[in-house]
Amino acid sequence: MNLDELLKEYSELELQLADPAVHADQHKARTLGRRYSQLTPIVATYRELDAARDDLTAAKELAGEDEGFAAEAAEIAARIPQLEERLKHLLIPRDPNDDKDIIMEIKAGEGGEESALFAGDLLRMYLRYAERIGWKTEVIDSQPSDLGGYKDVTVAIKAKGDDGVWSRLKYEGGVHRVQRVPVTESQGRIHTSAAGVLVYPEAEDVEVQIDPNDLRIDVYRSSGPGGQSVNTTDSAVRITHLPTGVVVSCQNEKSQLQNKESAMRILRARLLAIAQEEADAAAQAERKSQVRTVDRSERVRTYNYPENRISDHRVGFKAYNLDQVLDGELNAVTQALIDAEMAEKLAQHS
Repeated sequence: MNLDELLKEYSELELQLADPAVHADQHKARTLGRRYSQLTPIVATYRELDAARDDLTAAKELAGEDEGFAAEAAEIAARIPQLEERLKHLLIPRDPNDDKDIIMEIKAGEGGEESALFAGDLLRMYLRYAERIGWKTEVIDSQPSDLGGYKDVTVAIKAKGDDGVWSRLKYEGGVHRVQRVPVTESQGRIHTSAAGVLVYPEAEDVEVQIDPNDLRIDVYRSSGPGGQSVNTTDSAVRITHLPTGVVVSCQNEKSQLQNKESAMRILRARLLAIAQEEADAAAQAERKSQVRTVDRSERVRTYNYPENRISDHRVGFKAYNLDQVLDGELNAVTQALIDAEMAEKLAQHS
């Protein structure tokens, strides 16, 4: 879509959002408002650039009569390329999911109990990061390990403003590798293990229609570390989506109904991701980087404890503040990935 079309769309959105009838449908009003917020920086920058060009023309004309306007003309002329560059960045097609909340799954992989402990460390890192930004988090489901880590944990992360969680955490999908001396290691040797992270944009009900006849729902008793039963009733829920074979289990809540609702949230997010993969080859290529099998060789990031080093292998990012990153200071890491994607898109559209 070119600039003229975006300006026309913005004007139409202004008219629609001014119509009280639109706000009777909350989902429609929210969708239109979100799009309006996305276009506002583009329109504001275009108007600022347009005004600057007019001011430059006027200043040049006046400079012929009064030399005092020459400095003003030079100042405006210097500002115009900056506005043009900003507009160019804003016009790059954005990820349609950038303003969405996410569901994140962290799975222990190779390394046994040490991997489960690392999965717990990753969970804490993301929870602390969300806390720093002011996002809301909710652990939807978890399978604790014997030593206090997680074999598998699913967390929902929600933003409070327009800047969606997906825009910053979509790059976290993949295999995360840790190098450290495990608590289970008596000889003090450094071990390497891994945990996998999957990130899905959370789907709204209207985005994914699920036919109840396509679901097989099984109930069973919740289990804790070591497999022991932690509930005397069949409150845990396993939902199988028959057309796709996607299986989701939830056991965190005490009631079967709550576990079913949590499982449906995860299922909708997974089905939305599948639908987008099928509809968009670019999304499919991106999703392939979120490795399904937690293999140490297919890593996106390494956390090296002895050197206090964190390395992201996709963009060559490296820093020696691992302790701070694990405490939630992820901004430098995520910004490096955002900048790399922006540079790639600029190259494609130049």
